Amino acid sequence: MVKQNCFFAYASIALLLILSVSCRSTRLLDDGQALVTKTEITGIDPSLEEQAHAYIPVDIRPNSRINLFIYNLANAKKGGYRKEDIRNVGEPPHILDSALVDFSTQQINRYLRSKGYFNASVSNDIVTKGKRAHVFFRAVPGEPFTLRNVAVDIADPGLAQVYEEARLGFSRIKSGVRYDEDSLVVEREQIYHLMRQAGYFDYLRQYMRVDVDTALQNNQADLKLIVDNPEGRAAHTQYVIDSSFVTIRHDRPELNLDRPELARLAGDLYFEDHTGRFRSAPIDRYLFHRQGDRYNVDMEDLTYDRLYELNGFRSVKITYDKPDTNRLNVHYELVPRAYMGNQTEGEYTFNAGMSGFNIGNTFTHRNLFGGLEQLEVKLRYGVLFDSRLSGNLFDRVFNNDFQAGVNITVPRLITPFDVPPVGTNGLPRTIFSVNIQAFDQFQTYSNRYFSGTLSYNWYSSRYRQHTLTPLVLEYRYGQLNSEFAENLIKNGFLLYVRSNNRAYFGLGSQYTYTINAAKLSWLEDFLYFRGALDLSGNVLGLASQAVNFKRNEDGEKEVLGVPYLQYAKAEVDLRYYRYLGGDRQLVVRLNPGVALPYGNNSSLLIFEKSFFGGGMNGMRAWQARTLGPGNYNREVLDPGLRLNLRNLDQLGEIKLEGNVEYRFKLVNDIFGAKLKAATFADFGNIWRIRENELNPGGEFRFDKFLGQIALGAGAGLRFDLDYFVVRLDAGMKVRDPQFEGTKQWVISELFNSREFKEQYRLTNAPDRYNFIQYNFGIGMPF
Repeated sequence: MVKQNCFFAYASIALLLILSVSCRSTRLLDDGQALVTKTEITGIDPSLEEQAHAYIPVDIRPNSRINLFIYNLANAKKGGYRKEDIRNVGEPPHILDSALVDFSTQQINRYLRSKGYFNASVSNDIVTKGKRAHVFFRAVPGEPFTLRNVAVDIADPGLAQVYEEARLGFSRIKSGVRYDEDSLVVEREQIYHLMRQAGYFDYLRQYMRVDVDTALQNNQADLKLIVDNPEGRAAHTQYVIDSSFVTIRHDRPELNLDRPELARLAGDLYFEDHTGRFRSAPIDRYLFHRQGDRYNVDMEDLTYDRLYELNGFRSVKITYDKPDTNRLNVHYELVPRAYMGNQTEGEYTFNAGMSGFNIGNTFTHRNLFGGLEQLEVKLRYGVLFDSRLSGNLFDRVFNNDFQAGVNITVPRLITPFDVPPVGTNGLPRTIFSVNIQAFDQFQTYSNRYFSGTLSYNWYSSRYRQHTLTPLVLEYRYGQLNSEFAENLIKNGFLLYVRSNNRAYFGLGSQYTYTINAAKLSWLEDFLYFRGALDLSGNVLGLASQAVNFKRNEDGEKEVLGVPYLQYAKAEVDLRYYRYLGGDRQLVVRLNPGVALPYGNNSSLLIFEKSFFGGGMNGMRAWQARTLGPGNYNREVLDPGLRLNLRNLDQLGEIKLEGNVEYRFKLVNDIFGAKLKAATFADFGNIWRIRENELNPGGEFRFDKFLGQIALGAGAGLRFDLDYFVVRLDAGMKVRDPQFEGTKQWVISELFNSREFKEQYRLTNAPDRYNFIQYNFGIGMPF
């Protein structure tokens, strides 16, 4: 309690200091200087206001208070600013400069004219109060000019035909619309791209020009779009592809072979490998310009995308030469990446006397068999310590989890039948995967798990991804500690013992459909969707109708001496990303799921397929596997079971989780990274499908589930290093469904927590209650 109160006291004092110092941010300025604290543009259309503000230089826009505070703190010296050894942190004060104000006035006026307000006038007004300055830009735009007549004059009939066939799909230049120079820029770019799609390799943007006549009445203008021919020529040349040449060599000459490996493929494709490590066919598959094809810049861009997606080349360069007047030779120059790589990552978590870490290592080989096949060997180890256990550090290990996996990814679909090419929207992959896991919990439970899968990954459009896993082979062997199992049986948990103290075999399939995964790092408005379906045991269930499988003492049918799994599991992850300008973003997420065991193991879903609540990527105010199900409270357990069952008893077959997160930037450069922050609210829980003796109050009911929703809120820091993000979040419990009635609103006990925690210790020992959960990890939560 004392530590927690100190934390809030220090945080409050720090906030007050920032506010008070920022309010005195002018104290370091010299006489005659004024800090710009406000800029405002009036008189223009609100839809143009944000862009107009962009024409005001950053040097005369208001500072960020926090950034200015950091700069002042680092550079204050003897009542003024340092003149030497200036520390480059935070943001220096934006001091009024009348020349920049006048420049901004001219730029805003030019911007309004570019938007059709040819009669616009802009003035400025500077109001100073002491060492503070407010700058007002006052615009009188007048009526905008609209287009009356739009004429098109394209000298080359071939270009004219291409343009006329496509213009309705992209052109913004039409009679009756407001004149806008940005629309003319877009038109020029669209025509440039359109002509290069149609084979006009030498077409340049400069061939298009525009004549505008504004000397008309009623604020109207006539516009003429002109596309010229090359100087001295009667038409543009349309090119087709002749031969192709692929050259692979290291950027360090000493690594290259004295005599490269040579090959010639169909369509006059010449392959020259100076490394001796690559086969030609897998690379040829993703070269989209073929002999006899018309040149198309889209095919060039598509080739760039796929060759980089193969993850085997550090540099890809495509150039052309002209062996004839209308033919192109294509040259592909490829520089391979390092064939092998290694990456280590980790995270640390702590709460309520439990602390631990996860560390992982991934070894990668990027060209296993010469066809850009990728081998990944992943090792992961996690350990959780309990300070309540006696002895040295190793005696306090509560649980540990070791995982190892081997994945081989082949950059094509390997099927027993022919499939049409699917590489135009994304790189198709076939993935062979084998994983093992060994989990042990102190004096409670051990689990050995094996899985082998065959998966296909492909794209039906640029942002729509499919993953089909037709074969999922699983084997699990779980064993409860004998004394612990006896204790469970004495307390009436025989079903739990039967369901977990045994082996299972699984044979199933999975399918995942994802939309807009490639946009997750983008700052724009979009929806993200991921839907997953996991089915197991149906083939074996059908086979059991024809084959008389052996049954165990619980009546379950067995394959290879163990019961087989039969379940269906579905989960949806739906998010809305709203871009708010700058580095500001709002993310709203909803993540429901349901898993239904049936048939051969209908009594209980296995541990690995169950949902859990809490964790650094979900309900961040709760440690993983410590929330729910429903309003289940662990005080119903015998104290001897309570410790041993921790992280094993709070599972469910139904999940409903949601998050709202606002992201923004604090400091642009701190120790070489961008310091960003987020505030968030999380809600959700898990439930059992039916009543379960292990979790009284944990079953899902439509008339009760809203009263069992957990609420958490918090804030976090993100150190953005471009290649990855280091994240620190602090989540605070607001509503905890393990309690009844108004006691669920635990936020009311935050500043009176000593008595609350003591009462919780009496009923739930050795569990401890903690209002705040800290999470440290790599990457964004979602």
